[in-house]
Amino acid sequence: MIRTILPFATLLALGACALPPPPQSASLPADAVVGAGDPLRSAISNTSFAFSSQSQLNGHPAQAARAVAQMEWLAVEMPTNPRLTDVSPTVISQMQAARGEWRMALGIPAGALAQPVIDSLYAAARALSSGQDGAAAAALPVALFPQGGQATLTRLAALPGLPLTNLAAVGATDALSQRDLNSRSRL
Repeated sequence: MIRTILPFATLLALGACALPPPPQSASLPADAVVGAGDPLRSAISNTSFAFSSQSQLNGHPAQAARAVAQMEWLAVEMPTNPRLTDVSPTVISQMQAARGEWRMALGIPAGALAQPVIDSLYAAARALSSGQDGAAAAALPVALFPQGGQATLTRLAALPGLPLTNLAAVGATDALSQRDLNSRSRL
């Protein structure tokens, strides 16, 4: 019996090594969707507006932190959201390219997990909204923001142009609108 189970167990173990890692997951904090019942729709709407013009976020580091955190969440959420199964792969590719752009602008390492980035940016935004600049800087750990919290806040207050991020936000808006249109036509 052991002779028949051992080869099977070995093959099973080897097969498990060849499996790709599960997709990354992340969530938005509860205060990300105050007044909105759908985090996906809320994040897409907010980021599309926020990144539509560089002037929307200049001088508003708390809003910029929330917008980047929402884009970070969308980059993880969109490829796996069951409501978006028919989204064009181009939109997903745009989101991944944009993720590299905003991460480079803020100095976030490419391999950083999304959830700690989202949590840190929201914590910084909350602190800024409460007038606690020191706490906002402390909410951005050097492991995720190697330039340091204060330098990251300065960058959030004056984000450079992020054309790929704007393109991805618009693409996400278009994908959601197309999904809504398709679901209406099925009724």
